[in-house]
Amino acid sequence: MEKELAKRSNGVCEICGSTEGLTTYIVPPRANATMDNAIHVCATCSEQLNDEDKIDPNHWRCLNDSMWSEVEGVKVVAWRMLNKLKAEGWPNDLLDMMYMEDDTLKWAKEGQNESGLKHVDSNGVELQTGDSIVLIKDLKVKGGGFTAKRGTAVRNIRLVHDNHLHIEGKVDGQTIVILTEYVKK
Repeated sequence: MEKELAKRSNGVCEICGSTEGLTTYIVPPRANATMDNAIHVCATCSEQLNDEDKIDPNHWRCLNDSMWSEVEGVKVVAWRMLNKLKAEGWPNDLLDMMYMEDDTLKWAKEGQNESGLKHVDSNGVELQTGDSIVLIKDLKVKGGGFTAKRGTAVRNIRLVHDNHLHIEGKVDGQTIVILTEYVKK
């Protein structure tokens, strides 16, 4: 399989394009290595994929190119890393542009909410990434200079993985953080 990966990747990291220390990375949660769930990564990408404490956000700017890969495993890794780096700001735009088939997106989401946190709306309905919600209260947007009006629909929300009380969505073209207690599905 290593030879097939090298051929598919043209001898470079399928994430960043480096040629240093190439190795096989099995995209979790799949345990068995197949060409569908294995990607060729460099030593730097491998180290950062396996240890979140070593993540260097600037290294992952390469996702701007690799997120368009034809390889499903590369797309999954790109989506997951962009979600981890959302606080940096720049990954949000890439996530908005990124397109994945439903099966690939489902794979990417597997194991992403390992903390066990559930995001629920004002009625107790569980929210998922990609849902559409409606604001139930006028919300003054800090730093945005506008008020998001009650009844505003927010489509394609993203969950804040480390805080079950927050979601992200676009209102008037700006990505904002919204408290789950002020929305309904």
